[in-house]
Amino acid sequence: MAKKKIEQKEMITLPMPLEEIMGDRFGRYSKYIIQERALPDARDGLKPVQRRILYAMYSDGNVFERQHRKSAKTVGLVIGNFHPHGDSSVYDAMVRLSQSWKVRCPLVDMHGNNGSIDDDPAAAMRYTEARLSKITNTLLTDIDKETVEFAPNFDDTTEEPTVLPASIPTLLVNGATGIASGYATNIPPCNLGETLDATIYRIQYPNCTLEEIMERLPGPDFPTGGIVQGRTGLEEAFRTGKGRIVIRGKASIEEGKTINQIVITEIPYEVIKTNIVKKMDDIRISKDIDGILDVRDETDRTGLKIVVDLKKDIDANLVLNYFYKNTDLQ
Repeated sequence: MAKKKIEQKEMITLPMPLEEIMGDRFGRYSKYIIQERALPDARDGLKPVQRRILYAMYSDGNVFERQHRKSAKTVGLVIGNFHPHGDSSVYDAMVRLSQSWKVRCPLVDMHGNNGSIDDDPAAAMRYTEARLSKITNTLLTDIDKETVEFAPNFDDTTEEPTVLPASIPTLLVNGATGIASGYATNIPPCNLGETLDATIYRIQYPNCTLEEIMERLPGPDFPTGGIVQGRTGLEEAFRTGKGRIVIRGKASIEEGKTINQIVITEIPYEVIKTNIVKKMDDIRISKDIDGILDVRDETDRTGLKIVVDLKKDIDANLVLNYFYKNTDLQ
C-alpha cells in the first residue's frame, strides 16, 4: 500500500507582548465571573445559579400549590438542563434560599434538616424535600408571556430566562454577598413592607431626596434581629454604596433575688451562635472579668435565648459592654 503523504503546514506565529496576552485572558475570565457566577443581577436580585434553580423548579411544576419533591431531583434537573457544575454547589445554593436566618424572605420551602443558625450542615439532598415558596410566585408571574428574554442553555437543547420578571425588589429584600474579580457586593437584607413603600414612593417621585426615602426605609432589617448602631454609616451606605454598619445583639438585664442575668434574644446577622456562646464561656473560665457564674444556650423552637448568670454584686452593664467589645455580640 502506498503510504499517504502527510502535508506539514508551517505554523504562523504572531509575536505578542505577555502583558497583552495576560490582560486579554484575564479580562475574559473576569467577565465570566462577574456576569455568570458571583454577582446578582439588580433586576431580579439573583445570581445565575439561584435563577436557574427557581426556573427549573417552576418549569417542573414544583410550585407552592403542590407537594414537596426530593431535593435530589431538582438538583439533577438544574445540572442536566441549565447549570453543568457540581451538585454540591447547586444544593448549597438551594439550601441557602430556604434558610430563614440567612434570607429575609426564603424563596424555597424545604422539608427536613436544612441546617441551623449554629452552622450545622443541611442533610444530604436525598433526605430533604423542597418546593418553591409562596412569595416566589411574584418573581415568576407571566414569565411565559414574553415578559423577559430567553437564551439557549449550555447545550442548546432548551432555553432559560436571562432574568426573572420579578415584581418586588428582591436584591434589597434578601440582600446579597459575592466576591468577583475586581468587584464585590455586600448588600444587607431589608424589611419587605418598608422596601415596597420606598420603591413605590421613588416611582411616584423620581426626584425625591435620600431623606424622604429613609423615612420609609430607615435601614436594614436582619433576619436574626439585632440593633443597628448609628445613622451616619447608614446614610453613607445609601448615598455612596459604601458604609460601615455596626450591629449589636439585643440583650436585657434581669435582676433576681440571688443572681442577676443577662438575657440575649437577638444576635448580629451572619454570626454563628455557638461561637458567641463559646467565647463568652471562655471569658468565664479564664476570669477575664469577674462575676460570671454560668453561660447557657437556652434556644429552642420558640426562639433564640442565651442566658448569662452573674453574681448579685457585679455590675451587669459592665459585663455586657465587655461582651460587646470582645465577642461577636457586636
